[in-house]
Amino acid sequence: MRGDLPDEETAAALRERLRAADESIGTPAGLWDRVGATAPAAPVRRSSLPRRLPPLVAGAAAVLVALVVLGTWWLARPDRADGPPAGPGPVTVTVHNAEEACRELRTVECSLRLAKDPYAVYAAEGNRAGRVWHGDSMTALCVVADGTLVEDEEGVSSSRWYLVSENGVEGWLPGVRTRNTAEVRTCTAEESRRRGTG
Repeated sequence: MRGDLPDEETAAALRERLRAADESIGTPAGLWDRVGATAPAAPVRRSSLPRRLPPLVAGAAAVLVALVVLGTWWLARPDRADGPPAGPGPVTVTVHNAEEACRELRTVECSLRLAKDPYAVYAAEGNRAGRVWHGDSMTALCVVADGTLVEDEEGVSSSRWYLVSENGVEGWLPGVRTRNTAEVRTCTAEESRRRGTG
């Protein structure tokens, strides 16, 4: 045993002090009233929608889904390419020569080639349908986006080719030979195989 009191006496003294401290603590006024009063429960909200859709709404939804499916099939059907071309009609495009020195001259050296075939080599000997010069206006009938890649003298390249026609000459103008900003419709499969005539 160490200290002035034995262990049991120390524990009893501590219990007595705690009891006295507990009794000296008062309960705040109105605490039991506040604890006893419970907040009103929030009302349970029920969905205003019925659990099942009325038959009329379900039928309308089914018809809408059927129309969407039918419309998608109609737009993507395989025989559509042989139908009438979609998109805007003919558009006027202006020929652009990247070489500034040739923009004012209408010489053979400054002419630009119209090709017979947009999928053949542009500079091939037999792929010439006619000549055009900077500033010429041509009627673009349609465009293909997957033709032979052509690069102009400024390094601009494109695989777009316009089927153009003017003054009895029809041929394919490389996209790098114009600075067109108007929308031109995509050529049909038949048009994309069309050979230019000079």
